Amino acid sequence: MTNVHSLEYEQARIRALKNMNILDTEQDQELDAITLEAQHYFNSKACLISLIAEDRQWFKSRQGIEGPEPPKSVSFCTYAIAEEEYLVVPDATLDERFCNNPLVTGPPFIRAYAGSILHTGQGYEVGTFCIIFDQPREFTKEDIAVLQRFGAAAEKLLFNGYHTAL
Repeated sequence: MTNVHSLEYEQARIRALKNMNILDTEQDQELDAITLEAQHYFNSKACLISLIAEDRQWFKSRQGIEGPEPPKSVSFCTYAIAEEEYLVVPDATLDERFCNNPLVTGPPFIRAYAGSILHTGQGYEVGTFCIIFDQPREFTKEDIAVLQRFGAAAEKLLFNGYHTAL
């Protein structure tokens, strides 16, 4: 696994994200269609295409969650992009990384999370395609495979539709 915790790597990752010219752009109908389909498929409370910037999480597409994007410091997706392929949290109240997280103890009361990592063409982890539940939930290998297929479809649209040069 790439050392995603190094300052040099994080700076390159942020540069790659900024060079996409996607942050703070309008919602995208095609991406919204994918997140809506995934939300229905998994019967989840929410489905997001989340990008992790320097100090915040930003949603390119979202279903089921309103309000401001959370700071990077409490984002489940920040943890996800440090993983190899995906992050699964069956019960956030029992996970020491998240049990005191304000997104667990308060709105939106996240109980279960699964996120598939989104990569730039250069391989940088810039965000996730994720599903969120308000009840604990186990995830099967098939669930993860389907989530990754949804994520791959979103990734293809993201990187074909936006400038990704370094």
